[in-house]
Amino acid sequence: MLSKGLGEMTERWYVLRSKPRKEDLLWDQLLIRKVEVYHPRIKVQPVNPRARKVKPYFPGYVFVRVDLQQVNWSSLHWMPGATGLVSFGGEPASVPDSLIQAIRKRVEEINVSGGEQLDGLEKGDPVVIQGGAFDGYEAIFDAKISGNERVRVLLKLLQAQPKRLELPAAQVRKKKR
Repeated sequence: MLSKGLGEMTERWYVLRSKPRKEDLLWDQLLIRKVEVYHPRIKVQPVNPRARKVKPYFPGYVFVRVDLQQVNWSSLHWMPGATGLVSFGGEPASVPDSLIQAIRKRVEEINVSGGEQLDGLEKGDPVVIQGGAFDGYEAIFDAKISGNERVRVLLKLLQAQPKRLELPAAQVRKKKR
């Protein structure tokens, strides 16, 4: 699917929407086509032992690194399991490499710590942010957010509209009194 021409490569990361619960199928389809893909997944501690032990960090989305000059993006739209690239104003939204690296680091930290947890935090509790651009800042805990809420935050970041800050759970620690 990818062809390298003689011109300058302008590969960028983009967000590809998947059909509901088809992220793994889409990931497989992209790998078969030799497309660079990132499908962040985090460990979970399910109540049911037969339940999945990992879940998508951004449910319904995977990241692809392609040169849209070289790849027909309709082929991404019609790929089994896909519903198309995230676009704003008809233009696919690219994701900065630095954001992909920050997501990789965050997912690794969550997985190394045993999975996503926010035990013992209540609305209004003082917290300290650990890691990332806001490392060391103090904040007030507001609410736990789901994977779908992370998607909302990601899409807002891609639109570059400043909103209230929402961070991965493992990046927030209750402040010692």
